[in-house]
Amino acid sequence: MASTIPGFPLKGIFKGMGITLVTLFKRTPTVNYPLVKERPTERARGVIALDTDACTSCMLCARECPDWCIYIEAHKEEIQPDKPGGRVKTRAKLDRFDIDYALCMYCGICVEVCPFDALFWTPEYEYSELKISDLLHDKDRLTEWLDTVPTPPALEAS
Repeated sequence: MASTIPGFPLKGIFKGMGITLVTLFKRTPTVNYPLVKERPTERARGVIALDTDACTSCMLCARECPDWCIYIEAHKEEIQPDKPGGRVKTRAKLDRFDIDYALCMYCGICVEVCPFDALFWTPEYEYSELKISDLLHDKDRLTEWLDTVPTPPALEAS
């Protein structure tokens, strides 16, 4: 008896049905997104958080950004000396720090180049907007995500 009828391959059908039955009882790799939130991997790139206290407005992040999506404005403030006869110091005060996520390609150069550790990756991935103009996030919104930055792993003892 032949295993195939002309024009009707039985071996292929049984193989396909076997794969279907095996897959039917496996756990699905997807999650029901709105009800169940997936935890991103440890080094996932979500949104960038800003520590305004650490930022000195050096503009390295804005200069190194290949998309030019970071906008920084600052001014200098004078700090009076603690002791009489001391020198008056100046410090840069951050007025504007905006990131346009409609342009950002999430390369991470801004986070890596920051010498004062003012920019951090967060695992937050839910920041979509209905209008593309709302993807320009200001320093207040970027500072809100600072609470979601995971603690860095401990350094290895040598």
